[in-house]
Amino acid sequence: MGATHVVLIRGINVGGRNKVPMAALRSALTEAGLGGVRTYIQSGNVLVSAPGRSADNVGAVVGGVLRASFDVDTVSVTLDAATLRAAVDAAPVGFGSEPDVYHSDVAFLRPGIAMDDAVAAFSLRDGVDALWPGRGVVYFRRLSAQRTRSKLNAVMSTPLYKDMTIRNWRTTTTLAGMIDE
Repeated sequence: MGATHVVLIRGINVGGRNKVPMAALRSALTEAGLGGVRTYIQSGNVLVSAPGRSADNVGAVVGGVLRASFDVDTVSVTLDAATLRAAVDAAPVGFGSEPDVYHSDVAFLRPGIAMDDAVAAFSLRDGVDALWPGRGVVYFRRLSAQRTRSKLNAVMSTPLYKDMTIRNWRTTTTLAGMIDE
């Protein structure tokens, strides 16, 4: 059975902080009643099968498990599978197609965040950064040769950062591909 939801957990297993072993997370989420639990890499990408459950419900279950089993209280963005597919399908033409030239990322927003506010949270450096608003996402690209000059990290100091999580394009498209596996 394919995944019905994708949970993007921010800030785990980064720099030795908020350690959450993926095998233990899969087990804990299964014990909490979620089915078909799969993870991708160590940075908090979880696919689950939970037919009939809303994204809010799945997100609440994951958040509860993270707090109770791992003592981690962090932001996650939970999407239904169709929403993740739509984010990939609606990407700007050519987005992510030149990985040797550009680093391409997608900022996934929590529901209810106004796109104008989200876009305003990002700073751009001329000739280095570009962004495009999407439906519940912001597509952000930076010139690889000048990525140290990019202003992508500036979003992390804004109050809005608590309402988003960022994934690189390769991770995003890999998760979309995993939905039906």
